[in-house]
Amino acid sequence: MRHWLPLLLYAACGLAQELDPALGKALAAHKAGDMDAAIREYRAYLKLKPSSIEARSNLGAALARQGQFEAAVGEYRQALKLAPSNPGISYNLALAYYKTGDLTAASKELSTLRALVGDQPQVTLLLADTYLQLGQNAKVIQLLEPAAAAAPDDLGIAYLLGSALAREKRIEEGQKYLDKILRNGDSAEARLLIGTAKIAAADFAGALAEFQKAAAINPALPMLNAYLGQSLMATGDTAGASTAFLAELEKNPNDFQSNLNLAVIRKQDQQYEDAARYLGRALRVRPGDLSVRYQQATILMAQSKADAARLELESILKEAPKFTEAHVSLATVYYRLKRKADGDRERAIVQQLNAETQQNQPKGDTGRGPV
Repeated sequence: MRHWLPLLLYAACGLAQELDPALGKALAAHKAGDMDAAIREYRAYLKLKPSSIEARSNLGAALARQGQFEAAVGEYRQALKLAPSNPGISYNLALAYYKTGDLTAASKELSTLRALVGDQPQVTLLLADTYLQLGQNAKVIQLLEPAAAAAPDDLGIAYLLGSALAREKRIEEGQKYLDKILRNGDSAEARLLIGTAKIAAADFAGALAEFQKAAAINPALPMLNAYLGQSLMATGDTAGASTAFLAELEKNPNDFQSNLNLAVIRKQDQQYEDAARYLGRALRVRPGDLSVRYQQATILMAQSKADAARLELESILKEAPKFTEAHVSLATVYYRLKRKADGDRERAIVQQLNAETQQNQPKGDTGRGPV
């Protein structure tokens, strides 16, 4: 999550009920910070009273405190079945999804919660951050433009909205939000945002310089190493990029781009098992993502599993018929399978798509970045 977004775990739901001594024992352990004892006592209590909303929700909170976010999800979901309109439980469930890397589920839960409680800043910012990590920049912009008008001095909003605008290559619009951050003096956040704008403009060397300045100010800034890795990868330093991506994943194992780009590097080094593992993480964050599935198909090709690669590439192209690289790879697979006519057809499609791209490409725009 972004540097300034507050995390909130409700230790107790505040539900009105007469305190049972057994539940009181669990709550006392929870309040004292003894999560092992709290979890044990909540579970013992729930064997006797499985319909206790407070015990179920607090068990989820205790599990989350221990980093057991998948288990916490299960408890929160059961609690929500008992209290469907409880905003505290819903928010904690969204946070647990977020921490497990299931950003799609987190965004759905936050959208439902926002409809229930209205435009609460904490919910709105977390939802915007989730959309940004999912690459849904248009949704970030739609969500935060009204919030930016209502709170023009909120740097969290400025950062998220400016980042989304930069990624959409709406550089001039993003610049006004960047200026708000810069007015507070030089900062790692400002340098990170300048760098992301330069990546959007395909100025990878300029972006690299900004990310290095950010790292000198605050090397622990979330997402910094992810972007540093992208700029290093784009400028040809794959070893440095790999180090940066690994550093990002140490803090956030579910960062989509770090997992995807690290998988590409591992694939290039013929470390296919590692590559597949990182792709699996990326796919968990963005289920069905075509760029991840394409990389999986190319690993199958590299492992001489031509028919399996063919099936995956054909499936991808049904969803994205103008995915040029997938057509190139599918042509190669068809030729390997001695299906020359199919390979020739795919090659002709590639030539047509390349001609269309060249015709529509602005003069001088030849930059390509990392995956």
